[in-house]
Amino acid sequence: MSTVSVAVSAQQSQLGKTAVKDVVRSMSMEEKARLLVGTGMPGWVGLTQLPDPPKMKVPGSAGKNHAFPKYHIPELILADGPAGLRIRPERDGSTRKYYATAFPVATALASSWNPELIKEIGHAIGKETKEYGVDLLLAPGMNIQRNPLNGRNFEYFSEDPLISGTMASAYVNGVQGNGVGATLKHFAANNQESNRFGVNEHISQRALREIYLKGFEIAVKNAQPWAIMTSYNKINGIYASENKDLLTGILRDEWKFSGVVMTDWFGGYGSEDEVRANKVSDVAAQINAGNDWLMPGTPQQVEAVIRQAKSGKLKKSAVDESTGRILKMIVQSPVFRNYAYSDRPDLKTHAQIARQAATESMVLLESKNKSLPVKLKGKNIALFGNTSYNFISGGTGSGDVNEAYVVSLMEGLKNAGAEIDHRLSDKYSPYIRREDSLQTERRKREGSLSKYIRIREMDFSDQEILQASEETDLAIFTIGRNAGESGDRPVSDFNLQQDEQSMIEKISRAFHGKNKKFIIIMNIGGVIETQSWKDLADAVLLSWQPGQEAGDAVAEILSGKVNPSGKLAQTFPKDYADVPSAGSFPGTPADFPVNSIYNEGIYVGYRYYDTFHVPVAYPFGYGLSYAQFDFSNLGLRHDSAGKMLHVSFTVTNSGKVAGKEVAQVYISAPKGILDHPLQELKAFVKTETLKPGRSQSFSVGIPYYDLASFNPATSSWEIEAGNYEVRLGNSSRHIILKNSFGIPGQMTVLKTGNLMKPDLKFREIKN
Repeated sequence: MSTVSVAVSAQQSQLGKTAVKDVVRSMSMEEKARLLVGTGMPGWVGLTQLPDPPKMKVPGSAGKNHAFPKYHIPELILADGPAGLRIRPERDGSTRKYYATAFPVATALASSWNPELIKEIGHAIGKETKEYGVDLLLAPGMNIQRNPLNGRNFEYFSEDPLISGTMASAYVNGVQGNGVGATLKHFAANNQESNRFGVNEHISQRALREIYLKGFEIAVKNAQPWAIMTSYNKINGIYASENKDLLTGILRDEWKFSGVVMTDWFGGYGSEDEVRANKVSDVAAQINAGNDWLMPGTPQQVEAVIRQAKSGKLKKSAVDESTGRILKMIVQSPVFRNYAYSDRPDLKTHAQIARQAATESMVLLESKNKSLPVKLKGKNIALFGNTSYNFISGGTGSGDVNEAYVVSLMEGLKNAGAEIDHRLSDKYSPYIRREDSLQTERRKREGSLSKYIRIREMDFSDQEILQASEETDLAIFTIGRNAGESGDRPVSDFNLQQDEQSMIEKISRAFHGKNKKFIIIMNIGGVIETQSWKDLADAVLLSWQPGQEAGDAVAEILSGKVNPSGKLAQTFPKDYADVPSAGSFPGTPADFPVNSIYNEGIYVGYRYYDTFHVPVAYPFGYGLSYAQFDFSNLGLRHDSAGKMLHVSFTVTNSGKVAGKEVAQVYISAPKGILDHPLQELKAFVKTETLKPGRSQSFSVGIPYYDLASFNPATSSWEIEAGNYEVRLGNSSRHIILKNSFGIPGQMTVLKTGNLMKPDLKFREIKN
């Protein structure tokens, strides 16, 4: 009788055949500890890369869990991928390359203002994830671009939480439509790379709720990602991975998130030195707080989980809850479903999606006297700038992609039928090969997180540039910038360097002296200064870092084959000193910040510039088009339940060419108990391609919850009484139509807990 009972029990404790809670009950504490702690970073010990890394199922993947065959628990493979799946293209015993598609970086994608396009990109990335045998994608990144110097801004969408949350939702829904998982990161307030392991971010409850958490809230509620990755930093004195207010009080209890929470790699250690010294994070604090998975995992963490569970410091109920959540995720995975991945995703089709995304994400900043579009076929172009010949497809670090190719600007222009001045290209080619080789060798010595160093621009004499202006039809100069994980950009990288400024001045003088056009391309991942040089060019095109189809996409915009429709999802200030966080970023002490005080509060980006009437180079939401659009018929309607404001309007193409337009709905709140910005983005839509004379009508719903502000005094989301103004435009500084509605009495939309309290007092900017 007992023999039969044992057999039945064993059968019932196998994942997929019995309830998850029964599998959890069957596992020993040692087994649970190993499941909650990853197997380590493949090919690395701590932060040291092994000279002869072990063979991995998917080379270049970022991590995995321990497998338990007796419970039918397989290994999940995790890989990076904000701009495309990040795996290594080389495999032992194979001559073919396992490339992934490099899509435009997140900063670029947000400039499309097109969630449907982002969903399509997410689906393509998810397909590659699945076909290469990866189960969980460590993307998208969606931290707020608080300051333009953050080294990872290219991985993030915007300075605005609505844009960030909407784009992340679309990305996640696209990825997870393939049956693989997506991971929102880095939760939360990972807005700098300087001392990212240990910096303490001091943020008010209101700024946290309205700016730094709101995008995550939108994505959690609209997309239900499989996982969320906590950030390295402390928030108000507590590491994000140990913060129960954040992970349980807000994420799970308020937002109803049911997925897995994991640490960033070695999160909670406090410094890289602690990792190298084989110290251990406070696993009890992490798991008790609601951080399920410790990644990439160390043997010391496994031992600590067992030891602290036995001592009672780590709650066994918390261990069981985390184990159950991980198992529920595993059950959804391709590996658990025995998916036979092909290792052959449709890269050709995905390249075309990347190209479309690149063109739709580019922002035309300047086109004086309708300088663009320009016919490229048959034109002889003087092509200047290192990155014209070595275009930057994406950022560095874990946000990088190993793609098969990158179409340079020179190649893209040639593909469009243009000729490139061979005297210039013959001089640039050997210079770039040599300098790029030196950079590659340096990065090998310094490791995968080595900082990007810009290659100095070649020095051309006035006579050489004058000769080019006489023998060619127009000039193009590309400004290149790159950055990535583990380091922030210096202010000198925000500004142009003397070698760049000198080249722009020389080219402008020579070509304008011959009445010929001069175009500047900005091949960058984050915001830079433009005020001092933008008037020297006839046209300025912000291409961002547009992925592997870069050159062809730029050529399509320049030639008018595609009408630019990108809009800025961040503000370009005139000067770095104008940035509201300039005085507090990255913190104190400046060389290794321990504390960073967010004294700008809710006044991030356009909320600050518009409210305090600070002149900017280019405002939030800005972008030119070859077409002309009119807005009309702005109407307001409240639903009968009093929970939704409906805003209706019509967009008409009144120009001479077909194109797309972005309509942006801002709302201004009345003065009351709480401080309010001049206006906040509450909804947006992008039209279909409208032919001249055609119109498209819209009705967008804005929930009353989205009209509310967070009141720390009452721990509530509240709508204050008074007159609200609805402002419709195509940038935050170009409001075309206005309408208003009244709220007769104060409304409490949602009562919350008094969570994430500041650990010190500081003064915030007030309107």
